[in-house]
Amino acid sequence: MSTASYTVVGMTCGHCVNAVTEEVGTVPGVTAVDVDLASGGLTVTSSEPVDEGAVRAAVEEAGYSVTGD
Repeated sequence: MSTASYTVVGMTCGHCVNAVTEEVGTVPGVTAVDVDLASGGLTVTSSEPVDEGAVRAAVEEAGYSVTGD
């Protein structure tokens, strides 16, 4: 099992959390998604390491962005 953590910018409500959870959950290999609204924390659990670019793209598809490069 592998986990990766990110910080999402722009979320303001439960709907935001649901949108990010839903989009990131569609990334191949992802088995669990945990989003913390207060901190913007995003933890992605997968059976194998997941492509960071795919996670960033999923967050952007939901309408938000991941901090850092």
